[in-house]
Amino acid sequence: MVALSDAGRLLVVFPGQGSQAEGMAEPLWEYPVARQTFAEASEILGWDVGQLCRFGSMAELTRTDRTQLAVICSSVATWRVLAEAGASFAVAAGHSLGEYSALVAAGILSFEDALRVVDARGRAMQACAERRPGTMAAVIGLEDAVVEEVCAAIPEVWVANYNSPGQVVISGASQGVGVAGEAALARGAKRVIPLPVAGAFHTPFMAEAAEALMEALARAEFKPGDGIFFSTTEMRVPKPEELPAVLARQLTSPVRFTQSMRLILQGGFVPALPDEPAPQAAIEIGPGNVLAGLMKRIARDFPVTSTGDREALEAVLSELAGS
Repeated sequence: MVALSDAGRLLVVFPGQGSQAEGMAEPLWEYPVARQTFAEASEILGWDVGQLCRFGSMAELTRTDRTQLAVICSSVATWRVLAEAGASFAVAAGHSLGEYSALVAAGILSFEDALRVVDARGRAMQACAERRPGTMAAVIGLEDAVVEEVCAAIPEVWVANYNSPGQVVISGASQGVGVAGEAALARGAKRVIPLPVAGAFHTPFMAEAAEALMEALARAEFKPGDGIFFSTTEMRVPKPEELPAVLARQLTSPVRFTQSMRLILQGGFVPALPDEPAPQAAIEIGPGNVLAGLMKRIARDFPVTSTGDREALEAVLSELAGS
């Protein structure tokens, strides 16, 4: 269990698309602040997000125009439950979509603005994927540099996610990703796992979606906030005025989760705060436990836990109550 006695030195990480699961909001429903979060989202969006996150099928939860909103709502609701119990953090980060949840937690972006931007983001990505189809695959068991070499040799294939040592996701044209997967296996990859996604995310295939997203981002307000947000695509702490461009570039840039976590765990990752200490523990905030698993592979001895099921959430709340 992660020690939360010094919660101000906590790293919080928020999951992205792919962490959704049937019934993922059910453990949250006993907390009034979580129910209020889903009600707020439903009013803003005009449909019942809580109903989807409690009772929706995986077919419904994996619709691109619903998935991203379901994940951010569940993540923000979870954070609000923890914050109400006294949680605070040193730095917040997210994996792709999870960056919007992190920005809300850091007080940089309002929940309402985040929902409107994520709604536009999902629609733009879906439309872009329909115009220019593609796919993604996870390559297991190869060094980053080898995967980069494989992709560089094949047209329209790129590294999309540096998830953890030995786990890299490639993305691009369907045929090219298939060829790259065979090449990766020939170079010694243990497995290549096709991912059930609608398009070639985090590649130049999403350029039109990034342009459309900029329009939504231009209408959002980014404030100084009361917490530090670390971008895992740019591996730095952006200023509020930089965030619209950073989040638009995110759609065509690789997620450098491995490299970002290593930088954060070294401390001194904020140029204006060179003596900022490294976080002492991490919690994944939201559905599932994908990022907690990745963190354990990035830094084996670093204490990390998740909140993605009832038992895990209650354990974190119990720790907060005793700290």
